[in-house]
This record gives sequence, structure tokens and C-alpha cells, in this order.
Amino acid sequence: MIRSELVERIAGRNPCLYQRDVENIVNAILGEIVAALVRGGRVELRAFGVFSSKQRRARTSKNPRTGELVRVDKKRFPLFKASKEMHERLNSDASPKDATLPSEAVQG
Repeated sequence: MIRSELVERIAGRNPCLYQRDVENIVNAILGEIVAALVRGGRVELRAFGVFSSKQRRARTSKNPRTGELVRVDKKRFPLFKASKEMHERLNSDASPKDATLPSEAVQG
């Protein structure tokens, strides 16, 4: 699923919201997750998972074509760890269309 499909699906389930408003909400949520990772923080979404970042140290590597030694700067990369509940939902025998979020199961 890509971002536009996510926006369409959420807008379809919530007819009281305009699609542009849903798009703004999705962009704001994703933007806040990225901003937290840039600050070195982590974002935990219960029953979904945890977003965090990790830093790789600077190192010397080899160019595979030439064999020349190349300096690789330190860099950060994003991590995502799925929650236990997400693992259970992914590995249950229920079909994908039967899978619901915990809030949907409670509401109806």
C-alpha cells in the first residue's frame, strides 16, 4: 500500500472527513515520526510497533569494482520493530480482510 492508497482507504471509512484533510493528517503523523527520529527519539504506537534510529560508525570499506579502499562516513538509519500484537495478527489464521485494528474491534 502506498501513501495515496492509505489516504483513500481512511477517507472511504470516514465519509465525514474530506480527502484533503485525511491527507494532511497522514502527512502530519508521518512528519512527526520523521522529526522524532531526526531528534534521536523513538515513536511507540501501541499494538503496532516502535520506530527508532540507530547510528553506524564510520569505517573503511572496499569498492567492489576496483578494490580501492573507500572511507564511509557515520550515518543513521531507521528501524521498525513490530509489536507482539502485530506479530500475532500477522501469524493468525484469520484472512487479511478479517484483520482489524484493536480500536475497530472494540467499536464494532
